[in-house]
Amino acid sequence: MTSSLLPRRSTAAHLAGALLAVTCSAAATAASSTTSPPSCSYSSGSHKAALVELYTSEGCSSCPSADKQLSRLQAVVDADARLVPLALHVPYWDDIGWKDPYGQPAFEKRQRALVNASGQRTVYTPQFFVSSTETRDWPGGLREQVRRINAQPAPLTINLHAGASTGKAVGAAAGVTLQSTVTARQGGSEAGAELYLALTESGLVSQVKRGENSGVTLHHDHVVRAWLGPYKLPALAEGASFKLDQSVALPTNWQRDKLTVVAFVQAPRLGPVVQAVQAPLTSACLATS
Repeated sequence: MTSSLLPRRSTAAHLAGALLAVTCSAAATAASSTTSPPSCSYSSGSHKAALVELYTSEGCSSCPSADKQLSRLQAVVDADARLVPLALHVPYWDDIGWKDPYGQPAFEKRQRALVNASGQRTVYTPQFFVSSTETRDWPGGLREQVRRINAQPAPLTINLHAGASTGKAVGAAAGVTLQSTVTARQGGSEAGAELYLALTESGLVSQVKRGENSGVTLHHDHVVRAWLGPYKLPALAEGASFKLDQSVALPTNWQRDKLTVVAFVQAPRLGPVVQAVQAPLTSACLATS
């Protein structure tokens, strides 16, 4: 049975283990020709990728099946589908016996904002959004929505570069610097679109000892560990770019070989996600010179 919850006061929750140190620089500049992208640089394609957001919790008995669905998502959609999956753990079930170690208040805030923007009132878990539009028919509905989004030309291109941060930038912990460039394609783009960056981790395992999933071993993929943004983009003429640099500390308990970097741009007022890109954070990207 799906757990449901009408909008209410956010439950305070401990931010799970992410030590974030952010340094930002942004500017709208004219795009220029570049050489071949170096290693650890990634670019979105000419058509839209679908951002698939799952709002979930270890304290919700209906959520493990949705978590499995997200882990198997690539096998459910078309073989050539372009998608970016995110598992965002919300903390509002923490007070019924089990504190979700991956829950963050920022994810509850975003879930409520997406629900409100769609004119709905009910916030629940598990809840899927595909490029900011809710779908309750999964997996069938997910496949069709991803297919429809992938058929649309993208108004923007996102270029993302990942590299090792110096200790000075992020403190004592090792870190990664994310350099993102958003470039307007034909026709330009209006002001107010928002850029988000994230780090996700897969292969996570939890032994739940209390609550609705007491005694169950849960397996998670695509769990958002760091969430950065939103950063508002200015109006961009065709070919113009917005650039942003950020450094993020990587706690020692994060599995370096299971991390993925994500960037996406959402239309103003929590409109559709207009482009998204993801790439594995390889050891080569984290190697220092």
